[in-house]
Amino acid sequence: MRILHTADWHLGKTLEGRSRLAEQEEFLDELHQIVREEKADVILIAGDAFDTVNPPAAAEQLFYESLARLADYGKRKVVVIAGNHDHPDRLAAAAPLAEQHGITLLGYPELVPYSFDIPSCQQRLNVAALAYPSESRLKELLTENQTEESLQLKYDQKIAQLFAQMTKDFHSQEVNIAMSHLFIAGGDPSDSERPIQVGGAYTVAPQSLPANVQYVALGHLHRPQTIHKARTLARYSGSPLAYSFSESGYTKSVTMLEINPGEAVEMKEIYLASGKPLVKWKATEGINQIYQWVEEGRDPNAWIDVEVHVQHALTMEQIHQLRKIHPGFIQIKPVFQDTSSPIEQVSVSTIPIDDIFRRFYEKQSGGAEAEEELVRIFLECLREEEDEMNEGIAEEVSQ
Repeated sequence: MRILHTADWHLGKTLEGRSRLAEQEEFLDELHQIVREEKADVILIAGDAFDTVNPPAAAEQLFYESLARLADYGKRKVVVIAGNHDHPDRLAAAAPLAEQHGITLLGYPELVPYSFDIPSCQQRLNVAALAYPSESRLKELLTENQTEESLQLKYDQKIAQLFAQMTKDFHSQEVNIAMSHLFIAGGDPSDSERPIQVGGAYTVAPQSLPANVQYVALGHLHRPQTIHKARTLARYSGSPLAYSFSESGYTKSVTMLEINPGEAVEMKEIYLASGKPLVKWKATEGINQIYQWVEEGRDPNAWIDVEVHVQHALTMEQIHQLRKIHPGFIQIKPVFQDTSSPIEQVSVSTIPIDDIFRRFYEKQSGGAEAEEELVRIFLECLREEEDEMNEGIAEEVSQ
């Protein structure tokens, strides 16, 4: 049996207001091609199909159209579970219709394992599919002691219990899989995994994953990775696109499995070419270095986080010109040169007020020099304040 494992599509997600829908559509086209070339019998999607519980209509349309293509309109089995970003009711609402096309949509965590006959390989597949199991979705208060340590222990025990119950009747003469959307202790997260408590109470020990399955398909963490301390092969397929600059440099992939009953799994990563990379530029030589890199054609099709070393704050016109020469600039962050020297023990009364203001501005801005026009405005405001104070004192004296 050939099984493709993917997760964390986050359809509808933006990057600082920039739509990623075209890139996500490109990924789903590439995924469809991989599925055909690899002759996949089954596709597992381990949660976070969407980025929010109320996704844009265009994202939902892309999701359901893509599922229909991947399932080949009933010829290929597809199993989808809800992640922490998905609305369980909304995802499961289309389940009756989807099931007619060989697509199983699971919104809430349940104790019921699923079994499917897979005609394309003439084998039977058992899946312990555990949708994102938060306390609210489990509809269970795990402990009245609300300390993080107590909740973490009870949560870990609960997940182990659920998997044990779901897999207890699995037969060694059939293909046995578990899948869920969890944070496994020791996993490597990135900034774009939210709002699950990474490293907190909703953490599961690798040893709590079931041992009587041949593979555990995981979702939630965006870096593809294998959980080495699990009792069987367990893996995060990762997200198909980089969704934060902390994922800069990640190689994105899907996981392809070949599994026969009672045998070890043959696994391979299939790397993805779709989507724009997220890169970081550090222009230590100033704004002209950015212009030079653009002229050289550096990262023409990327989303870019820019740090530029400057003496003064960038004007709105300069920022506009930078965005004009490269549409991929997401953040343009000035880094001011630190020209500060060790603080001297000097009486403030001996320092001119404009110098005090310049030092204060440099400290607050991280090293920028106050422009003369700004200093002039400050001194004018200060004189107006002094004049008002003097007038007030004069009135009090005259009374």
